[in-house]
Amino acid sequence: MLRSVNRILLGLAGALLIACGAAVLVGALSLKHHWGLPLPSWWPYQDPHDVLLPAGTRRRWRHEEWWWPAVLAALAAVALLAVWWLLAQLRRRRTTDVLVDCGDGEAAVVRGRALEEALSAEAESLEGVDRALVALRGRRTAPEARVALRLSPHASPSEALRLLDAEVLAHARASAGLDALPAEVRLTALRHRAERVE
Repeated sequence: MLRSVNRILLGLAGALLIACGAAVLVGALSLKHHWGLPLPSWWPYQDPHDVLLPAGTRRRWRHEEWWWPAVLAALAAVALLAVWWLLAQLRRRRTTDVLVDCGDGEAAVVRGRALEEALSAEAESLEGVDRALVALRGRRTAPEARVALRLSPHASPSEALRLLDAEVLAHARASAGLDALPAEVRLTALRHRAERVE
């Protein structure tokens, strides 16, 4: 859902910026006179000398009692929404539990953290893997794995990926009764000192 909200907000912000930029650009370049561009009477900027906010508009509501509280409330709402959006971006959405189909019409619940630890331990036992970290995301009925593998200096990345898919993820799918367990894998190599050959 957060991804959809981000796309909608970015689309609206982009459309608003393009519309405002086009309105200002048409007036600033005096396209009405140079190109004979017919502009409607409501167009905000008809001439390069037009200002963004005329003096009358700037001073219109200044002496009204409701003006400053309304401005402050609007700015506070915008600030709160911006903070909420930022925290939503930073929050890690981990799967707290996974629903396991027992095959007899009943379902069991496995803690997401326990499954992550089991996946990490099995991945670390693979040849060439020095360290493994696993995080589960998504819905409890369709989790997704994010795997970070740190490979030993002489490990083969393709072999480590093959073993991860064929053994670790396959065991997790079978034990949890999942049809699929998509995984995003990040590989890093363990740093080591250069070896001297004589």
